[in-house]
Amino acid sequence: MPSWVRQHFVHFLLAHKGYPQALMANEVQVQLNGTKKRCDTVLYRRDLTARMIVEYKAPEIEITQKVFDQITRYNMVLKVDYLIVSNGLQHYCCRIDYEHNSYTFLQDIPEYQNL
Repeated sequence: MPSWVRQHFVHFLLAHKGYPQALMANEVQVQLNGTKKRCDTVLYRRDLTARMIVEYKAPEIEITQKVFDQITRYNMVLKVDYLIVSNGLQHYCCRIDYEHNSYTFLQDIPEYQNL
């Protein structure tokens, strides 16, 4: 995982979007089909249930469906409301609607207070 992308994106979430550092964790392990996987960053609610997964790729890596498939597999375990993928140059955020079994890509990363 590209640490430069993670460092800058976490700083962006903290400084510009108001995300509380105390509710963020990096390299979060999840058990998926008997295999241990790691989510790059997970943002939690105040009750410590997972709210958002962020997956980072190196700047030269194109963000493709395969990248979203990876983060979606992690979400089978965590069942968060938001998924974000970033390569430091492009950022994609989608909101999951479990009631309608759908998702919506957002124009921007939401402010923490608007989650």
